[in-house]
Amino acid sequence: MHAKITAKRRIISVCVLTAFLVFFAFDLVKIQLIDGPEYDAASSSVSENYAAIKASRGEIVDVNGKPLVYNNQSYSIIFDSAYFPTKNDERNAIIESLISLFEKHSLQWLDEIPLVFDESGAIAFRPESEDLVEEMKSKDMLHLNDYATPEDCFNALIDEFDLQSYAPETARKIGSVRYGMLKSYFRIGNPYTFATEVTDEVVSKIKENSNYFKGVDFEVIPVREYADGTLAPHILGRIGAIDADEYAEKKAEGYSMTDLIGKSGIELAMEKYLRGTDGEETVFTDGSGNRTTEVTTEPAPGSTVVLTIDAGLQKVAADSLEKALWDYAGTKGNMVESAGAAVVLSCKDSSILASVSYPTYDISTYSDHVEELNKAAGSPLWNRALLSTYATGSTMKPSVAIAALEEGIIDEETRIHCSGSYVYLNQHFKCEQAHDNSNVDVVNAIDESCNTFFYEVGRLLGIEKMNEYRTLFGLGAKTGCEIAEAAGVLDSPEYRATLNQKWLPGYTIQSAIGQAGNLFTPIQLANYCAAIANGGTRYKTHFVKSIKSYDYSQTIVETKPEILSNTGVSKETLDLVKQGMYQVGTTGYCAKYFAGLPVKVAAKTGTSQEIRRLDGVSVKINNGFLIAFAPYENPEIAIAVVGEGMTSGAFVAPVVADIVDYYYGQSDEMAKYQPENTLIP
Repeated sequence: MHAKITAKRRIISVCVLTAFLVFFAFDLVKIQLIDGPEYDAASSSVSENYAAIKASRGEIVDVNGKPLVYNNQSYSIIFDSAYFPTKNDERNAIIESLISLFEKHSLQWLDEIPLVFDESGAIAFRPESEDLVEEMKSKDMLHLNDYATPEDCFNALIDEFDLQSYAPETARKIGSVRYGMLKSYFRIGNPYTFATEVTDEVVSKIKENSNYFKGVDFEVIPVREYADGTLAPHILGRIGAIDADEYAEKKAEGYSMTDLIGKSGIELAMEKYLRGTDGEETVFTDGSGNRTTEVTTEPAPGSTVVLTIDAGLQKVAADSLEKALWDYAGTKGNMVESAGAAVVLSCKDSSILASVSYPTYDISTYSDHVEELNKAAGSPLWNRALLSTYATGSTMKPSVAIAALEEGIIDEETRIHCSGSYVYLNQHFKCEQAHDNSNVDVVNAIDESCNTFFYEVGRLLGIEKMNEYRTLFGLGAKTGCEIAEAAGVLDSPEYRATLNQKWLPGYTIQSAIGQAGNLFTPIQLANYCAAIANGGTRYKTHFVKSIKSYDYSQTIVETKPEILSNTGVSKETLDLVKQGMYQVGTTGYCAKYFAGLPVKVAAKTGTSQEIRRLDGVSVKINNGFLIAFAPYENPEIAIAVVGEGMTSGAFVAPVVADIVDYYYGQSDEMAKYQPENTLIP
């Protein structure tokens, strides 16, 4: 009986063992033969990572196709999370070595944490960085209270990234990079940019020491270049790293934390067209660490923005304005820093042919000099042509003449006696021109800028009627261009009420000669002049002529003239006003500057007073203005120029003369600025 049981057990054991052997044999066959290719692929490609291929930003060209802003290539140093060490001590050591390498070669790395050492050696918040400090203290970053001091923030930085063994200066530098990595959500598929615009030499040194610089890589990126960094920097604008608020707003559109974005000017206004669409590449890494890259989506470059600006005309206007300002300072003296603006518009559609602000700066070196530019005398970063508002003096007299003629207050034959003094409510107001004890009509009143004539006409009209016509011509309202501009102030009883002030009777007659509280921008003056010149139509101003695909094969946007108002002013009225302006340009204050030009120029000068703080003291200064259009018979361009600190607009008449001379191509000296490119259709 025992022998039978033993034999049975042996048979069962053999069967079980055989079953196991058959199972393992089958599994081995399945692994090697059936599933072999799959496992082989898995062993040779253990991971797939995706990375963006940065698209080139679109170019900005002038009306003739001359490049103003274009792209070049540069290197960026990035950290790849798939290979960058995870331990704090290893990360810190690599970052310290990179910083030393960059400082040895005088290269910048991205140091954006708002902590600095002050002159006494104490840690402090970076000046004018309140928003960045608030972000640094937030729960997403260092998780500190609102009242945390710079020292609290610095200590939190050291604790967060294990920087206790480093000297304070070195700890701050390494901590800045580690903070940047945290802020940009450094992870696989989202590399961190350590530095941009890196030289070939430094890239080579990093590649030579790749075993040490684990996870440190480079990429070729497009960078912004400028044909002339001093040409229209206030118009072109700049780009910069996307900030937290911009990222929160734009991330749904595909922006990443490492993207560059338009910050001002055309770069900001046309961001959606200039920004290209990034491509994508897949990085395959096998079990041995070998990597291969495959482009899965090609990047699409941004579109080309064609401006209405003529680069040659812009250069002429800028050079001439600078010369006029400094000539005045040298011969007449100037209580204020030499400063001013000039705007040139097309009378036919208010396209902006030139827009100049002085003092200016070189946008190609902006990032290297931003702090000194912010503190520089004359505020070179400020766009006076679009953002400065001025009391514009006698340039307002044509608008008052138009209102009076249209309302029937005066006509061509009306004459008003000027004795050199105008009495209103027992107060005497001067007329300082050389026509004492004479009777002045509307044409001569514009030509000779007779205050008495316009005091009386303004009194008869009243402020409401004067402002009604000024509104038709766009004074005190934005002109509609694509970039930032000021609305200015159209002074009125209603406006004074917002300031808790009363409208006094004397304000009405002061407003009639361009004083009181009216404040207008140079671009408003140019557009007002253009509407007078073209027969009474006010157009929306614009800098963008069209937007083309990167290869110019398609037109994406074509700017069409847009009428903001048909003033309805009669031809007879405008002809009388233009005749007065014609006399200013041919026999009046500006005649000597415009003599010899290829076309006749009509103009109106203006001077206004301003109270300004200089060295802590309030002083009274003058500003000079000039509006003009040409040719008189068939106007094509309208011009507005302002010279701060000048006693008369006649002193900027040479600027108008140079602009007109260039525009009609009569001067060999100006012809050197003419772009060689042909006009873009």
